[in-house]
Amino acid sequence: MRYILSLDQGTTSSRAILFDRKGNIVEVAQKEFTQFFPQPGWVEHDATEIWETQLAVTQEVLRSVGSDGSDVAGIGITNQRETTVVWDRRTGQPISKAIVWQDRRTAGFCDELKEGGLEDDVRSRSGLVVDAYFSGTKVRWILDNVPGSREAAEEGHLAFGTIDSWLIWNLTGGRVHATDPSNASRTMLYNINELEWDDVLLSLLDVPSSMLPDVYPSSGVVGTCEKSLFGTEIPISGIAGDQQAALFGQVCVDSGMVKNTYGTGCFMLMNTGGSAIESQNNLLTTVAWQIGNETTYALEGSVFIGGAVVQWLRDGLGIIETSSDVEQLAATVESSEGVYLVPAFAGLGAPHWDPYARGVLVGLTRGSSAAHIARAALDSIAFQSADLVRAMETDSGIQLASMRVDGGAAANNILMQFQADLLGVSVVRPRIVETTAQGAAYLAGLAVGFWSGIPELKALWEKDRTFDSHMSEGKRESLTQTWKRALDRSKGWIESKTHE
Repeated sequence: MRYILSLDQGTTSSRAILFDRKGNIVEVAQKEFTQFFPQPGWVEHDATEIWETQLAVTQEVLRSVGSDGSDVAGIGITNQRETTVVWDRRTGQPISKAIVWQDRRTAGFCDELKEGGLEDDVRSRSGLVVDAYFSGTKVRWILDNVPGSREAAEEGHLAFGTIDSWLIWNLTGGRVHATDPSNASRTMLYNINELEWDDVLLSLLDVPSSMLPDVYPSSGVVGTCEKSLFGTEIPISGIAGDQQAALFGQVCVDSGMVKNTYGTGCFMLMNTGGSAIESQNNLLTTVAWQIGNETTYALEGSVFIGGAVVQWLRDGLGIIETSSDVEQLAATVESSEGVYLVPAFAGLGAPHWDPYARGVLVGLTRGSSAAHIARAALDSIAFQSADLVRAMETDSGIQLASMRVDGGAAANNILMQFQADLLGVSVVRPRIVETTAQGAAYLAGLAVGFWSGIPELKALWEKDRTFDSHMSEGKRESLTQTWKRALDRSKGWIESKTHE
């Protein structure tokens, strides 16, 4: 066996990556797919297109190395997490578009739950705040709005899954309906203490239990692929939501270790070991992974718009031609010179959780240029991430020593240096920044004996560059206070009634 195959199904593209025994990338294939925005605040995907693109890139990487699948030891799956698919078990077809994690259409219902005093109970069971971000309210919305769906669900004909479950269903020809605790813990339907679907939460959100996937460990064989897909029946042996997979790929396997992924959004996780720490600062408590009978937990903070702000500069404002141009443009100025951008395009995530916030650009003068806006956009990613660190340190009682980073925007040196300056600690970028796919590969490889254990994985991790903080405490404090003022102007911008 020469390879582990990682399927990395993200928010904007499907990718397949082959890893060798040293954890190195052998081959990558990637395809983007369509984003649908049918109404303000609504974001949808075509689940069938997701499957088709994922299948195509998987076949492409195997073809490019001349593999017939027989030299692949296992498949690891990592995925955009809260995105919700409901399909008919009889046909295997989705009954609607998938509702994406960024979608805010259920914000009004979440308000009703909060007003009903249910937030504390939901948090104690699921580890989550009540928010439209999570899958549970999205499933409910589909059942309430797609004609005939609730009846079909009650009769046991419908299946719900996050994207990992949808891929597994298709890979196995509909034989296996599975997920793992890292994905289940993002649905607002799963009890992270009991490690099972929660009847109280299912009742609260009116979701029939017959729709739910079986929950397997994150590292372990759940089934095998249909032989017709890749030429042989490859075991599916690893599953983890994208951010938990990145934590594992960064080998943040010891309590207190932190990683931040700079993708479409920014997602920061702190390994808290076997303890599910209930946040007092609006962070999420989540299952990081389960290996055998051992469950590891994490504190998580989510920034909705991270690297997506650079896409907005490209597609919305047209001030850059490609996303990679932003660093060159931002480098033409020393700083944003007082310009602040709060990219609350889909509301604010942790630690604010304001679905009614909207983006603001403040501090503009006649001297402000596209370069200052580009710099402010990069700064906004670092500011939002720093807010998460402060909340995490308070919750855990652990002072951050350094932070491991990954994701597309982690390649941006200006952003990484500003992040280190803002945090006052070192930011460490690994040699391989595809840590999400790598984490899924590691989980899959452990299950089939491709790697011997955690010590071997620790030895594989290598750093590319360390960014040390050079900013004075006074300047850091001044920038942070001004950022808070800009944040305040974005909050509660739209009335809740206009969102329904």
